[in-house]
Amino acid sequence: MPQVLAYACDDATTRFHKTTIDLREPGPGEIYFDVKYAGICHSDIHTARGEWGPVAYPLVPGHEFVGVVARVGEGATRFAVGDRVGVGCMVGSCGQCEMCGAGYEQWCTGTPGTLWTYRADADGNPTTGGYSQGFTVSEDFACRIPDQIPFDAAAPLLCAGITMYSPLRRYGAGPGTRVAIVGMGGLGHVGVKLAAAMGAEVSVISHGRSKEADARRFGASHFYATGEEGVLESLRGSFDLILCTVSAEGLDYAAYMAALRPYGVFVDVGLPSEPVSLPLRAFVNGGKSFAGSQIGGIAETQEMLDFCAAHGVIPQVEMITGEDITRAYDDVVASRVRYRYVIDTSTFPESA
Repeated sequence: MPQVLAYACDDATTRFHKTTIDLREPGPGEIYFDVKYAGICHSDIHTARGEWGPVAYPLVPGHEFVGVVARVGEGATRFAVGDRVGVGCMVGSCGQCEMCGAGYEQWCTGTPGTLWTYRADADGNPTTGGYSQGFTVSEDFACRIPDQIPFDAAAPLLCAGITMYSPLRRYGAGPGTRVAIVGMGGLGHVGVKLAAAMGAEVSVISHGRSKEADARRFGASHFYATGEEGVLESLRGSFDLILCTVSAEGLDYAAYMAALRPYGVFVDVGLPSEPVSLPLRAFVNGGKSFAGSQIGGIAETQEMLDFCAAHGVIPQVEMITGEDITRAYDDVVASRVRYRYVIDTSTFPESA
C-alpha cells in the first residue's frame, strides 16, 4: 500500500500542515500515479471551510491535479507506466444510467451516483484529493495530458478548463458570436482564452480595469469596467452568450440579462451563496435563457484538453510550495493571484 506525503487541514480555519496518507494499490481497471502538480480552486476553499456543508476532517483537498503513471492494475489498458495523466472533480459513477451513457458522469442518477474526488467513496468512507504526492483512481476517470501542454500549467484545466469549455461549446461560441466573460480570475481568464481560440468576439466585464491589459493579451477584443457609471447599461443587446464566473453578492442580474441579444444565454458558473431573483420579463423580452453549467463528462474533458493542446490554450499559473497553501487560500479569496495557484509536490518535505 503506497504511503505518500500530503497537506491537510483539521478544521474550517484551513491551516494546512504536512502529513502522510495511505493509498490503496491499484485494483482491476485502476492506475496509481505520482502527483506532480495540483491546482487550488476556489471550490476547494468553499469545501474546506465548511461553506458548502459538513466536512470530514482532516481533509486533503484537490480536484485538479496531474502526474505520471507509476503502477497499473490488472486489466487496465488505457494507460501505461510513464504516461502523463490528470484527474478532475470526479473519480467514479455507476456507469450504467442514462446520464453516464450519454457522457454526463457528473449527473449520474444510479448507485452510488457521482463520486467526487475528495468527498466519500461508494461505501461512504472519506477520501483524499490531489494535495498529495500520489493518487489511485479508475482508469475511466483519468484523462491523458497532451505533450503540448506544459505539465506545470496543466492542472487547472481539469476543473477551470472544463468548467468554461463545456458551456462555450454547448451554446455555440465561435465565429460570428459575441461572448462576454464576467470576472477574470482563475475561471474567467481560461474562458477568455478558450472563447478566443474558438473564434468568438470576446469581451471581459470586470469591476475595475486592473486586468484590462491581461484580458487583451489573452484574446479579448473589448473590456468593460462596471465600476464606471453607465457602463453596464450601455451594453444592452450586445452579447449572444455571457458566462458569469463571479459569486459576489449584489450582482445586477437583470442588467446582465438586458445585455443579451435576442435568444441569448446567460450561464452562471460562479455559484453565489445567496438566492437570486429575476423578473420573468428579463427572459420573455427577447426569448432569453438563464442557465447553469457543472464541469463536463470525462470524454468532454479529454476533448477540452486536446483542444487546448491544439490551440495553445495554457492557464496562467503561480507556482507555490506545500507550506504556502494556507496563505494561498487567503490570497484566492482576496483576488491576489494571477490567475491560478499550482502546488509543486516536489517541494513537500521528505517526512511529515
